[in-house]
Amino acid sequence: MAKKLYIETLGCAMNVRDSEHMIAELNEKEDYELTDDSTQADLILINTCSVREKPVHKLFSELGAFNKKRKDGSKIGVTGCTASHLGKDIIKRAPYVNFVLGARNVSKIAEVLHKDKAVEIDINYDESDFAFKDFRSSPYKAFVNISIGCDKACTFCIVPKTRGDEISIPSDLIVAEIQKSVDAGAKEAFLLGQNVNNYGRRFSGEHDKVNFTELLRRVSAIDGLERIRFTSPHPFHMDDEFIEEFASNPKICKSMHMPLQSGSTKILKDMKRGYSKEWFLNRIEKLRSEVPNVTISTDVIVAFPGESDEDFEDTLDVMKKSKFEQVFSFKYSPRPLTEAENFTNVVDAQIGSDRLAHLQGMQNDILDDITKNYFGKVFEVYFEELRDNGFVAGRSDNNILVKVKGSEELLGKIKKVKITKVARLSQIGELLD
Repeated sequence: MAKKLYIETLGCAMNVRDSEHMIAELNEKEDYELTDDSTQADLILINTCSVREKPVHKLFSELGAFNKKRKDGSKIGVTGCTASHLGKDIIKRAPYVNFVLGARNVSKIAEVLHKDKAVEIDINYDESDFAFKDFRSSPYKAFVNISIGCDKACTFCIVPKTRGDEISIPSDLIVAEIQKSVDAGAKEAFLLGQNVNNYGRRFSGEHDKVNFTELLRRVSAIDGLERIRFTSPHPFHMDDEFIEEFASNPKICKSMHMPLQSGSTKILKDMKRGYSKEWFLNRIEKLRSEVPNVTISTDVIVAFPGESDEDFEDTLDVMKKSKFEQVFSFKYSPRPLTEAENFTNVVDAQIGSDRLAHLQGMQNDILDDITKNYFGKVFEVYFEELRDNGFVAGRSDNNILVKVKGSEELLGKIKKVKITKVARLSQIGELLD
């Protein structure tokens, strides 16, 4: 009888893919099958995030809750970025945890399972050539890692300390993985990396040296693949060749995530982002001119140490000029192992909260102006998910979330939809074919 695995995934899309890798390895090598009931699980995994403060606090709260309710003889493992940076301290604080597995050590999951109190957190461990067994949360979309680690030195970010130096995964492995998913019915591939458009800078062995633009061309040549998405490109590496390929390749979905972080050139320098306000706006302008229907999302941190009123106004200025379709905005919180943790020019907490509220209010106004123009428009929507109240949801080529009344027969299909009701987060429409 198969053993039962319960896994909770916190954080980014790369964590989602890491969880899929662990599920596949445990299914193939240890005969585990998934359950959504942690009280029945033989193994409970929490795949963690440490980019912001709250997920770290949430980890120990979740661990305590799982420990109280788990069945006798079950095991608990902590994986991911928080595992990488806290390591053995997790077991010290929660001694009932059986093992800790860092974000750069995912392929060792079947090994640590049998080593009580194992702590495997080597951020220099190289998994770039490891052929994981296959599992996908959705049969309609293939999440694919194209690199591991990060070579940037952003002063606010812990990721290089938890995922190690950047190494690109060989293009032939990427293409083969996507081809397998397409053969199983997926129409869309989602390429993942900390800085996807830095792809090709370093491989761990003798491999065909290609950059991200060339990788996009190779992936788009896959028969049966209809859509390509990716996240996140770094603004510093958004050269003209990359933007022109994005614009001209019909398989590349016309949505772009461009992490701004701040609109102030001074703060960007303090963050060590490598670009200026002017460069960012120049790339936005080129994208909008080359691809009129592009949607652009971004990340913004307010109240970074030393941010003045003038610096914050620069951020608002970029938002007004860029008119982002989606903004993920946060008040700065110091993260361990980062340079900015030691910055002393801290912005008052209330000022930070006020700035965040002002920015989010302004973005809501911008979004209302954008979405009202969706009414009556027709989009081609790839349906992937059943929703409550008889709706089926999917996304347009340019990443607009659309819901229609329908059934599971729509799943995995691309259909034309006319928008009949608009809102900030999702649109409601009716099928035209």
